[in-house]
Amino acid sequence: MVDSGRPAFHFTPPVNWMNDPNGLVYHNGEYHLFYQHHPESIVWGPMHWGHAVSRDLVDWQHLPIALHPDERGMIFSGSAVVDKHNTAGFGANALVAIFTCHKDYVETQNLAYSHDDGRTWTKYAGNPVLPAQDAYRNFRDPKVFWFEDHWVMCLAAGRQILFYISRDLKHWEQSSIFGDGHSARDDVWETPDLFPLSVETSDEKRWVLTTGVWNGAIAGGSGTQYFIGHFDGRTFTSERSAETVLWMDHGADFYAPQSWNNEPEGRRLLVGWMSNWQYAKLVPASTWRGAFSLIREVSLKKVHDEVHLLQRPLPEMQRLRAEHFRWQEKTVQPSTNLLADLHADSLEILATFAWDGNVSRFGLRVRLGEEEQTSIYYDMHEQKLCVDRSQSGQVDFHDMFAAVHSAPLLPIDGLIRLHVFVDAVSIEVFANEGLLTFSESIFPSQQSQGLELFVEGGSIFLHSVDVFYLNPARFQMAEKS
Repeated sequence: MVDSGRPAFHFTPPVNWMNDPNGLVYHNGEYHLFYQHHPESIVWGPMHWGHAVSRDLVDWQHLPIALHPDERGMIFSGSAVVDKHNTAGFGANALVAIFTCHKDYVETQNLAYSHDDGRTWTKYAGNPVLPAQDAYRNFRDPKVFWFEDHWVMCLAAGRQILFYISRDLKHWEQSSIFGDGHSARDDVWETPDLFPLSVETSDEKRWVLTTGVWNGAIAGGSGTQYFIGHFDGRTFTSERSAETVLWMDHGADFYAPQSWNNEPEGRRLLVGWMSNWQYAKLVPASTWRGAFSLIREVSLKKVHDEVHLLQRPLPEMQRLRAEHFRWQEKTVQPSTNLLADLHADSLEILATFAWDGNVSRFGLRVRLGEEEQTSIYYDMHEQKLCVDRSQSGQVDFHDMFAAVHSAPLLPIDGLIRLHVFVDAVSIEVFANEGLLTFSESIFPSQQSQGLELFVEGGSIFLHSVDVFYLNPARFQMAEKS
């Protein structure tokens, strides 16, 4: 990524390298966002925890680095909690970070605490609270939360998730293991998360377990799988067969998502890293590298008697909407473009098409320019949604980047609904109310700002299309004391 192409509304580091989101927690009116950060280089290196806060999840203030490497090693991924009842003895309502230290492939779990709303941190003198395990070279990324009367830790270990319980955050007892063939992918699992969700329009509840997969994901390279099931405070059980693999996102760039602890409205909000370990260190960059996805609100919905995860854009994003263009009840013909007069690199698009078997494909082309475009289209013959970034701009830095990604998608009530966000170096697609999502990095020239609505093989009825130019979010540095 180049500075001139810094995103308008996706979170990026002030300088240098960023990957996984960490320690997402709400406390005293602020949403905290920590992240894997190398402050000295645009390439991955000794990991720190970068830090930012927001009161509305749209505008962010960058704060000084929260956690630095020490004699135990680099500060890898983890989570943060509010210790409301002072279970750890650091003080009531202390913020407590739980993280992996990594040194020479030895990984331990450790604590740090803060009494000043996360501005300064003290590492626990009794670290590590969970020592390295000889059975696991990969033993990392603790996600911790409160369950009824105890703390729960989910920890990635090889190709499975270990569960631990504790009364005080310092002493941990293993309660169960999940994995044992519950994936068609053999590579390392990382960055777990576990949370309950209600099933829309019912009284049912399920638990969702998410895990990053280092390699072998649906779009190639790294990606995020999820499992739906039940959790009793000690053990997670999937309600689907071990062979079933569910992917959170069918694009190439959605990894290590984490959700906020303590969200004040009871929503489950999460954010992921928009990159892929196959090429993350190679994407175009000058002074910074790495971006996060839009924050998503997740829920569950029954479709054909099976429960599926829905992901919808954060509603607060609507306040960035500026000039609005709308078309309704149009028959779209080949070689015509309703959107020909629109040009921007920050857009929100909502389009609803009638599903029509008489056409071959229809959809949108964004960041359109001379010999550049990114296509989002529905393939009627294959009945799948596709994102083609093979001509999206700079694509030659890695062999797998220029590709078409796709996933099956059936209409709902005879309609295909697309909700698309376009930013300087990314697109995100939410289809049919978030049942299917694609997150994709792109690197077009700044001049490629065209927009096209197209159909091939016949005409199609367009119920509506709304296009919003988007104002930039505010990303500010904290004032020096």
